Amino acid sequence: MNIRELRPVSAATRLPADRPLRIVLVSEGAYPYHPGGVSLWCDQLVHGMPDYRFTAAALTVDGLETGTWPVPDNLNEVVNIPLWGREPRRRSRRGRRFTDVHEALLRSFIPYTEDSPDALLVALRRMFDEGCVGTALVSNKGVSRLVEIATEAYGDSFTLHDAVTAADLIEHMLRPLDHPPIEADVHHLAMNGLSALIGLTAKWAYGTPMLMSEHGVYLRERYLGMVDESTTHPVRLMLLSFHRALAGAAYRACDLLAPHSSYNRRWQLRNGADEARMRTMYNGIDPADFPEARGEPDHPTIVFVGRIDPLKDLHTLIRAFQIVRREVPNARLRMFGPVTLVNEGYYASCLALLNELGLTDAAAFEGRVPSQVDAYHAGHLVALTSVSEGFPFTVVESMSTGRPQVCTNVGGVAEAVGDGGFVVPPRDHDAVARACVKLLTDAGLRRSMGQAARQRVLENFTLQRWNDGYRAIYTELALR
Repeated sequence: MNIRELRPVSAATRLPADRPLRIVLVSEGAYPYHPGGVSLWCDQLVHGMPDYRFTAAALTVDGLETGTWPVPDNLNEVVNIPLWGREPRRRSRRGRRFTDVHEALLRSFIPYTEDSPDALLVALRRMFDEGCVGTALVSNKGVSRLVEIATEAYGDSFTLHDAVTAADLIEHMLRPLDHPPIEADVHHLAMNGLSALIGLTAKWAYGTPMLMSEHGVYLRERYLGMVDESTTHPVRLMLLSFHRALAGAAYRACDLLAPHSSYNRRWQLRNGADEARMRTMYNGIDPADFPEARGEPDHPTIVFVGRIDPLKDLHTLIRAFQIVRREVPNARLRMFGPVTLVNEGYYASCLALLNELGLTDAAAFEGRVPSQVDAYHAGHLVALTSVSEGFPFTVVESMSTGRPQVCTNVGGVAEAVGDGGFVVPPRDHDAVARACVKLLTDAGLRRSMGQAARQRVLENFTLQRWNDGYRAIYTELALR
């Protein structure tokens, strides 16, 4: 499908000269409801362009979320689109038309083939045009159709229970297609996946250009997350096929992709992105907000700053710290960051691990800190042991304060750190421990890496450079 053919509105009609640009920022529940790098990124965009008008569109759980971020004057609207909770008003149609569209949807990704992204894009467009999203997806006939198609692909191991489970999950994931399209000059997606459905509806309804800046690698994180899902293997296989097809469809549909690192860029190219429509955009900060630390704490201290989340793999950091204590007996580990409701179980597992390893007297979770600068200054080094990242703000922020890094080699982390610290393999607590011990016991190395870290930020990752780049992209897309 030629995406250009989907635009029913001319650029001149979309962009009158007498009004500011209107930008929709789309995320999966982050801004303005939760802390974290994605929300910070959105907030920077809104504050950095006071002459533009922004709408925040958030895919949320039940629509009852409350905002945690101050609302700038140019954030005109927050659109909350719940995937669960009470069912939205439906436009569903039954009969032969739904049968055809539903079958096309299912066969587009069951099983996954190299044509799945394009086929899914066409099927989603048909569902949007025909109003076929809704309860018909989980009707008796809809479930029976899913059983038939999945059995062809996966064999008799796919059960009726599997079909009911999968149909229900797909119905919830496709709910954004039921939401009225949001009119704007540009839809800017903070991530791939379900967020793309919001951009697609606006593209189909108004011809709105889509820009994607993918935080993390959506598809990779779906694979990582599926390991701990309680569903059966056939259901996991089907859902991963759907996510893979949707990620590829979104890459194809976007007018421009702005990956945060070369690492993300490679993932996107591997999954169908067009290199001619890509521009790498490193995240930026204002170095004045993260001044260089003066002095060091009394005890050798490792600091972590970030949300308490399985993707941050704090179990690896805690296990590494046990080894560090053998070499540096008076070492401390201070972990700063919020615990969301969905991650309370993971937080409990981290506390249990600290207790099991006998580290409760030397390591502590200290919650969300009012000033992240104070948290970075509280350590001799800053550690990040994630299993998935995009281009994390915490790394660049802490580098600006002159603290050396110990990070895992995921996403764009290595591109950020450079010679400002050590980058080690993910899930390797021995390697993390060795790097931490080396920095904690060698003041000269710690000082030189810290200085290199700050200089790297000043030369490459400033907020002004980042803001100017996105402003130019918005104008270019709106005037096409």
